[in-house]
Amino acid sequence: MTSSPTGKRRELDKQLSFALYGAAHRVARMHKPFLEPLGLTFPQYLAMIALLDDAPIGVGELGGRLGMDTGTITPLVKRLEAAGLASRSRDTVDERRVLVDLTPAGRASDEAVRGVAGRIVSACRLTDADAEVLHGMLRTLGMGEDG
Repeated sequence: MTSSPTGKRRELDKQLSFALYGAAHRVARMHKPFLEPLGLTFPQYLAMIALLDDAPIGVGELGGRLGMDTGTITPLVKRLEAAGLASRSRDTVDERRVLVDLTPAGRASDEAVRGVAGRIVSACRLTDADAEVLHGMLRTLGMGEDG
């Protein structure tokens, strides 16, 4: 942490939110060399993980899982569709609902996409146990909030 000449920590350096904000950006940037060969951005990577877990899934549900609104998730899904990794179709039960599914190429990327997580843990120089503890701590943040 950065200290002032008197040795006291600056107020900004004391902020948990600032440390988390910086760490989140650094970790997201760490993904770039692993995602570029797959032709994915970081948000697209997150969507692919969600789709590999749950496809087919409604656009709204996918956005909810990723914490993205419709205005953000729709263009992202369209880019995955243009890349040949995902497809959209109307739900046969409720035509108002748009489903997102993986194409054969999207399903074939499963191992490569899921393999990124282990490479990131290694790049962060964390043991699997450390990564599990950190993940648990981060998941508990904000658990008491409404919404």
